[in-house]
Amino acid sequence: MPDGSKRLFAAAGIASEARSKYRFLPSAALPPDLPEGPVPIADMANAFGVTHRTLHFYEEKGLISANRIGLMRVYGQDDVMRMAVITVCRETGMPIAVIQELMDELRNAKSQESAEAMFREALQVRKRELTAEMSTLHRQLQQVGDLLDFDDSAATQPLNDNQDSSSLTPQERRCLELMAEGYSTQRIARALDLKHDETKDLEAGIILKFRANNRFQAIAKAVLLGIVQA
Repeated sequence: MPDGSKRLFAAAGIASEARSKYRFLPSAALPPDLPEGPVPIADMANAFGVTHRTLHFYEEKGLISANRIGLMRVYGQDDVMRMAVITVCRETGMPIAVIQELMDELRNAKSQESAEAMFREALQVRKRELTAEMSTLHRQLQQVGDLLDFDDSAATQPLNDNQDSSSLTPQERRCLELMAEGYSTQRIARALDLKHDETKDLEAGIILKFRANNRFQAIAKAVLLGIVQA
């Protein structure tokens, strides 16, 4: 590389470091074989497995910044370190807005220990979010499985061999409506002024009349029969 270009790269690196407001950043693995000093955008994109457009997007969000050497965009080592943290966060599915908040907090880190603590807290929050999402997905998967197991032909038949929807007592119909609204057994008991065991027996009777395996299947059949509204 000509000496003039080396000086330009060095000057760009100094400007980038001077512009940096981060004294401490959490530890994050850096890509191997990155050049020392300012990193051209092509090398930056290849190292982190992203597109130029992604780097431009991160710049627009204030997460990294770039200098120019002629028409070439280059990033300082501080930008590389920030990009490593951003990449870890994105791999966990952390939203950009949350990453922005984290990086803003890291600007105020007084020590390496505090920066690491901020990062761990953000990861703990993300872990709790993922756990909640897994719980929701598991519940939805169970519901889909229940629907797939549901016998469609039974929906057009009477509730039981010699019964139709009118076989539901007013109390059972009201209980079914509350079940469809998502009321728990305990809440239904309070609404109907019944004991908990009485309500469980009432629900079990409804499930039996619908020839269902559980309350969800009973509700699904009731909706398909037009007995209750979804």
